[in-house]
Parts: sequence; structure tokens; C-alpha cells
Amino acid sequence: MRHARLHRRDDTTDCSPGGGSDAFFGLRVASVFIILATSMTGALFPVLTRRSKIIAPHIPKSVYQTAKYFGSGVIIATAFIHLLDPATQELTSPCLGSAWEEYPYALAIALCSIFTIFILELVAFRWGTAKLAKLGITHDAHGHGVGGHAAHGPENQNEKIVDSAGVAVDNPAAQIIGVAILEFGVLLHSVLIGLTLAVDAEFKILFIVIVFHQMFEGLGVGSRLAYLKLPYDYRHAPVIGALLYGITTPIGIAAGLGVRTTYNPNTATASVVSGVLDAFSAGILIYTGLVELLAHEFLFNKEMQNAPNKTLAFAIGCMLAGAGIMALLGKWA
Repeated sequence: MRHARLHRRDDTTDCSPGGGSDAFFGLRVASVFIILATSMTGALFPVLTRRSKIIAPHIPKSVYQTAKYFGSGVIIATAFIHLLDPATQELTSPCLGSAWEEYPYALAIALCSIFTIFILELVAFRWGTAKLAKLGITHDAHGHGVGGHAAHGPENQNEKIVDSAGVAVDNPAAQIIGVAILEFGVLLHSVLIGLTLAVDAEFKILFIVIVFHQMFEGLGVGSRLAYLKLPYDYRHAPVIGALLYGITTPIGIAAGLGVRTTYNPNTATASVVSGVLDAFSAGILIYTGLVELLAHEFLFNKEMQNAPNKTLAFAIGCMLAGAGIMALLGKWA
């Protein structure tokens, strides 16, 4: 979440270790429950409705598709507008020494985060592919499907053919790793904005923006969770993921209220911690948004490759709408 307002380069910045704002205490307490409700609504709606045998048949597929692509745009905009920019502001705070201004540390941390996540996912993918190969299952890395011979020649009759979306769809471990990476970045971000909301002097504006921010971001996370194709033993994973998202910002707010007399987000320590975590989270969401969401959903998705231009345009429009709304919220928070 953007903290730039806390770090303007002027003589009024309070770098002392004293507490943050204590105004509107009753409303700050109420915000724990209000944001809990909105976060849960955004994250759980796609998950619960899609698996409900009563509700799901009455909701058009286009509703879920809209939520999924809209959520992808939200996540990408969150990375750049609500994480990377605040991280830059925090790590160039006037409360820090001049050495922090001699190098773009926030961008470097985000860069390291991107490569770290890439390497971890690459190792996990190669390990999972090797395990599947022992079972006679092969995978075309460009998303053409497991059983890669089908794309280039006759199939081996002894080969197990899996869904055309590939290992990323049918291997539960691969799916959970991918969504866990996304959720990890989002959860770090959610805790930080909860802490900020608890002590920020500009509480009213920030509170309104965060309500919408958490709901839209929850919709993005929930739509990814709702589309996981998992075996019965993993059936509760999407619900658990949505619940984790829903409680993190309220936990951050509660923690901030508990230390409001001593926690000042302007101090050097607070700026470094939040700046590093924001930059690291930004790298996670940039990688996930561009690779897992854009590349896999549009470039390597066989269904989207063969979709009519109207369908493609609709999906891109939803994604741009999500990114645009989330970027606009960055004007106030």
C-alpha cells in the first residue's frame, strides 16, 4: 500500500520513535471488522459460488471469467502502483541516511525477488516433471498439453494423456505452489497496509480506499483459487487460501492498534522494514502477474488461442479495467 504521503521531503516529517495517530480510535477498531467482511466477500465469492451445486448453475460462466481477468489486472496494478512505488518512497525516506539515496534499493530488491521466484518455480517444475515422467506422463512446456507427442506426431499408446492445459492444471502440487507464491506476496502487502491504517493520520481517506482495494484484490486472489482443478484430497485448499487473505489485513490493523503508542511508520526501522517487504512483494506480484496470469492465460492457453476475437477483446478489456481501477485508487492511497 502506498506510504508516500508519510515520507514527504520536508522539515515536518516526524522520525521520532513515538506513536502514530490515535484519532478516530473507535472507527479504527470498527475497521477491523468492516475490512474483514469486505476482504472475505471479495475472496470467498468466486470460490464458494463456483463450487456450490445450487448457486453455480445459475451464474453464467462469463461472470467468473470477468472476475478472473479483472482480478489479473488488479494484481498487476497492485505490484507497480501500490507496492513498488511505496517501496521506493520508503527506502528514500528523509528519516534514513543519505546512503539510501545513492542506489535504487527498492528496484534492486524487486529484481532479486523476481529472479528468486523464477528459480524456485523452475526447480519445482523440473522436479515435478521428473516425477510425472516416471509415471509415463510428459509435458509440453509451452502449454500445448501433457503428452507432447500429440502436438508433433503420433501418440505413444502407453503414454498417459492429461488435460490440454498441462501439468500446471492437473498437477495439484504445481497449482498450489503457483497460487501460494501469489498469495504470499499479497499477504505481506495486506499486513503492511493494516499496520499503516491503524496509525495513519489520514485515516478516513485511507480507510475508504482500502475497503475497495481489499475487495478488488480479494476478487483477484479468489478468482485464481476458484479455478484450481484439484483432486478430492485438496478440496479445501481454495477456501483456506481465501480465508487467509481475508484475515491478514484485519490482523495487521489489530496489531497496529496494539502498538499505536510506540509504532511510528516514519521511523528509520519502520521505513526499512516496510520498504524491503513492499519491494519483495512487488517482485512476487510482477512475476506472477506477467508470467502466471498474462502469459499463461493469453499466450499459452489453448482455449484462448482458439477463442474468437470478441472473446479475447472482452478478456483484455476486463484485465485493463481491473488494472485501471486499482491504479486510480493509488491516487488516494
